[in-house]
This record gives sequence, structure tokens and C-alpha cells, in this order.
Amino acid sequence: MKRLPIRLRVTAAFALAMAVVLASAGWFIYARLGSHLATALDLELSVRAQDLGAVVGQSGGSFGSGKGIQLIESGESYAQLLAATGRVLDGTVKLERASILTAAQLNVALRGPVFANRGPVPGLDEPSRLLATPVERGGRRSVLVVGRTTQDRAETLARLRDELLIAGPIALLLASLAGYALAGLALRPVEAMRSRAASISADRPGERLPVPATGDEIERLGETLNEMLARLEKALERERAFVADAGHELRTPLALLRAELELALRHAESREELEGAVRLSIAEVDRLAQLAEALLLIARTDGGELPLQLEDLDAGALATSVVNRFAWRAQEENRSLAVEMPSGVRVRGDRLRLEQALGNLVDNALRHGSGDVRLRTTTAGGNTELHCIDEGPGFPPELIVRAFDRFARSSHARAESGSGLGLAIVQVIADAHGGSAALANRPEGGADVWLALPEQL
Repeated sequence: MKRLPIRLRVTAAFALAMAVVLASAGWFIYARLGSHLATALDLELSVRAQDLGAVVGQSGGSFGSGKGIQLIESGESYAQLLAATGRVLDGTVKLERASILTAAQLNVALRGPVFANRGPVPGLDEPSRLLATPVERGGRRSVLVVGRTTQDRAETLARLRDELLIAGPIALLLASLAGYALAGLALRPVEAMRSRAASISADRPGERLPVPATGDEIERLGETLNEMLARLEKALERERAFVADAGHELRTPLALLRAELELALRHAESREELEGAVRLSIAEVDRLAQLAEALLLIARTDGGELPLQLEDLDAGALATSVVNRFAWRAQEENRSLAVEMPSGVRVRGDRLRLEQALGNLVDNALRHGSGDVRLRTTTAGGNTELHCIDEGPGFPPELIVRAFDRFARSSHARAESGSGLGLAIVQVIADAHGGSAALANRPEGGADVWLALPEQL
């Protein structure tokens, strides 16, 4: 059943429901008509018993009199008058000898009217229904029995049953065909969306599914699928841009490395020239290794959460470890690199990842900023913030809004070394810790970039 097309499944479910409805309606009509016919027959017998009771109650009245004959239809009705002892006093043809009531029925009828069903009676080979009621005749209590065959009722019900058995399947067939057609109309927008979806590919961006203006679940489904396509398209665009930027960043150090090696191979005339070429090649290899590590880290976060080894850390010790790694660069540039953090400030996180993030902040400050570089901590909104502050020109206005994007660099920074992934990695590490990264230009000059970590992770 699950392998059938949804249109056939909907039609089958509709046909089953219609079959139940039609069968229930037919049974109800059949039962109600039978009840009405039975009630009408009992009412007819009551009226006839009343009229015949008046006839036989008269002195010398009998079923054979003119009015009595009119009240009894030949071949369909019968009547009998019984004494209290069960002796037949009068009756229609062939009912003049034997009582049609049992002794028990006679005793009940002497006390009040009673209805009963019985099989064929003499002269009538059909089942019948009778009414026995007490009457007075000549000052003596007697029982009047009137009856009528139930063949008319049975024939009427049989005709109705035959008509229902013919009309019911026809109505079910027509309803099923109508349900199949309606299901096709209802699913036509879905088929249109499926056909369009089959033709959508990454080579033709901007294509969307047709959405019917029906205001129902199908319209909402189409809108949701189009929103999903838009998200996937944006994600694909980001991935393509990421791959293109990564390829560009990898191309430059590879080209320099090749040039240095070819130069050393063909033109190096002394040991010093050869060693210089090797040193430059090693620097480019280091740059390639750092870039590959950064790309791998970002790729891991795109595939899922970054694994962390969480522990309670002293923020001052963490910052001091980072400062010690970059102290030689600050000394070469005659710049001050210091930690200005109160003792006892603790954070919870992964030591290696947090050192990597702070290292990227310090590296950016030394590379693009100027003046002294300081690491500080503040507390805001339940977060511990690790700040890196310099005294340089700050971030260009066009870079502030996208500084944490991958490969985001200013036009001036593109001429310098660096991949533009440093702040992107800071953002990745902050997100992995449940925190955030932010930056701002200080009013007194310089840039302030910080990493906000929640007190509890």
C-alpha cells in the first residue's frame, strides 16, 4: 500500500470512507422503512379491529355481512371471532373451524389487545401479523382476531434492498472517480513543484519552486522549500567563495616557494645565496602550514561542533602564556606587550583553543596596529571578556561589519602578509565555547577586539 502513488492512496481511503457511509446510510434507510411499515401495519390492524368489533358487537352481526366483507380484503386479510373457551364463533373462509390462537395467546387477549406474528394460515400461504383484542357480543366476552399478510412489507423491503445494492456500488464508483479527479487537482501543485525541483541545479542559481496561492498546507510547503533553497544557495555561494579565496591564498605562497627554489637551483652561486633561498622557502612552508591548519579548523566547525577539552583556567596565566610567545616580535618592533589582568579571574574553556584565539588577536595587533598592546579582562552580562587593545589606526569603516568573515581584509592589508582567517578563527572558537567575539575602534585611538566567554559552559 505504501508503494502506491499518493493519489491512489487518497482515492482508496476516500472510497473506503464512502463505502462505510453508503453502507451505513443504506442500512439506516432499510431499517427505518421496515420500522415505518411495521408501525403502519399495526395501525391498520388496530383500525380494522375497531371497525370489525363494531360490526360483530351488533346483534346478529358477522364477518359475512356487507360491511364486514368490505373490511376484509380477500387474499390478504382474515378475521376470526373466538369465545372465551376458544370455540370459533365466526371467521373468514377456511378459518371457521380451528382457532388461530394458542391457549396462552387467548388468555392474554381476553385481558387486552395483543399483537403477534405467525406463519401461513389456512387459505393464505404467506406469513402474517395479527391483532387479538377483547370484544363484547351478546353480553359475553369474546376475542376478535384480525390479521394481514406481511408479504407487501417484505416485497417493499426487498425492492428497496435490490435498489440499494444496485445504486450503492454505482454511487461508490462515481464517488471514487470524483475523488480520484479531486485528488489529482489537489496534487497538481505538488507535481508542478516536483517537476521544477527535478530541473533545479547548482548551475542555475535563483530558481525557485512554483507556489500556488491556495492559502493551505501546500502553499506553506512551497514557501518553506523555497526558503530552504535560498539558504542552500547562500551556503553554496559561501562555500564557493571560501574555496576560491582559499585557492587564491594557497596559490601565492606556492608560487613564491617555487620561484625561490628555482632561483636557488639555477642561479645560486654561493652557499649564502642557497641558504637565503632555503630560509625564504621555509618561511613560505610555515605560512602554508598555518593556512592549511586554519582551513582545517574552519572545515571541522562547518562539519559539526569543534571538540573541546574543558577545564578551569586562570585568565592571567592564559594571557601571559600568549604574551611570552609574541614577546620577541614586540621587542623587534620596539613595542610594549603587557598583561593587565587582576589575579583570580578564571574562565572555563579549552586551553589550546583559547591560546590560539588570543594569539590571533595579538598577532593582528602587532601586524596591523601600532603602539603598545595590552591584554585585559572585564565582566559584562554574565560573561568574562578577554580584550586585546592596541594604539594603531583602528579598523577601516568598511571592514568593521565583516571583520570576522573568512578572508576579510582591508585593501591596505591585502598588500601585506596574512590570510584574513585570524579573526574568523577567533569567532569559531568563541562560538564553540558558547560565547561571542566583537570589536570596536576606541575613541582615543586604536582597536579593541575581545572574546566573551560565559561564566559557566
